[in-house]
Amino acid sequence: MFKTLTDAFKVKEIRRGLIFTLFILAVVRVGCWIPIPGLSSAARELFTAKVGENALLSSFTGGSLEKLTIFALNVTPYITSSIIIQLLTIAIPALEEMQKDGEDGRKKMTALTRYVTILLAVIESLGLVIGFDRGNYLTIKGPLGYLLIIITLTAGSTLIMWFGEKITEFGVGNGVSIILLVNIVSRMPDDFRHLYMQFMDGKDIVKKIIAAAIILLVVVITIVLVVLLQDGVRKIPVQYAQKVQGRRLTGGNASHIPLKVNTSGVIPVIFASSIMSTPAVVMNLLGVQASGFWSKVQVAMNSNYWLNPSKPAASIGLVIYILLVLFFAYFYTSVTFNPMEIANNMKKSGGFIPGIRPGKPTQDYLNKILNYIVLIGAIGLIIVAVIPIFFNGVFGADVSFGGTSIIIVVGVIIETIKQIESKMIVRNYSGFLND
Repeated sequence: MFKTLTDAFKVKEIRRGLIFTLFILAVVRVGCWIPIPGLSSAARELFTAKVGENALLSSFTGGSLEKLTIFALNVTPYITSSIIIQLLTIAIPALEEMQKDGEDGRKKMTALTRYVTILLAVIESLGLVIGFDRGNYLTIKGPLGYLLIIITLTAGSTLIMWFGEKITEFGVGNGVSIILLVNIVSRMPDDFRHLYMQFMDGKDIVKKIIAAAIILLVVVITIVLVVLLQDGVRKIPVQYAQKVQGRRLTGGNASHIPLKVNTSGVIPVIFASSIMSTPAVVMNLLGVQASGFWSKVQVAMNSNYWLNPSKPAASIGLVIYILLVLFFAYFYTSVTFNPMEIANNMKKSGGFIPGIRPGKPTQDYLNKILNYIVLIGAIGLIIVAVIPIFFNGVFGADVSFGGTSIIIVVGVIIETIKQIESKMIVRNYSGFLND
């Protein structure tokens, strides 16, 4: 990885992209410390306590929500918007056709996602400002105070979305994923400090060494599992029949279809985590008191209570989370990978899988293999996500970076490094052809 980055900085175009990306990320982190105007300090104290209870939401926003800064909503409206649009592609045929309509369709889907992101940001901002007004936290009363906070939060979320798109266009990697990665990483120093205070501070040297070794081992094992999961590929052999073109015999080449074990990447855990955090966000926005039924819902949706022996009922949330990861793993794969299209293209080009007839049998075979691979990949994601949850629930290791966060961090880093490597390969080929 370090060699790839070192070599990348030697290439002018990639170096510019990396510098541009780092500059945008620095601007984002600065914005995560600028407070929202028109709010009292008591509101920030309240949110620090409330949002701090939801470690995942805190890590996704990079701590900006609990600090009530101009980027408080951060990437969450965009992620939610992407989930909504992806789900609607199944229910609305027009959206499904739009998605298949090449570059023009992709641009229309992107524009639609932007509009929904802004709409969600306005709704979330309105919910927040209503809660602030009820708690008497507004320093500017009346419509002007409402408008100021709504515009600030919506503009902040829109700017984050725009930053992400510009990183994708002019920088390196997927912009929104990179911003999400930096948000999560920015919370890690505090998490390791909490772990030190909880398990090592005041202990004798032997206990400190044991605690540090266990923490390091858990993190390393989780990262290794994620790397193996991200790099795992099932290669399906493809043979091309020989045919006569003019006076020459062409074809007969062997190739393969690479199917990633984790076909959907980090998307299932991001989508599932966003949905799991939604009830707590809605309750906070609407000022719903956590009592009775709603209290149980809030506890069940909070990953800090999963597998906690003192709150066994809260683990229902873990079951829901696992089911959501499985659902989104299959759903996203079905949206991005079309066995029928691949089977038809192979048939047109004279390709076939050894032992499988072209056409419908090939499609059925690909579906069978794909369903098996998706299940393996989803189970792998779930195992990685549950490891930190287990230590959190049983031993109380309360940190914002759980298995979900590590999956996102490692997955985004691997994908970004691969994109940089592909750009370097393309440049080398271009340079060779120009020479």
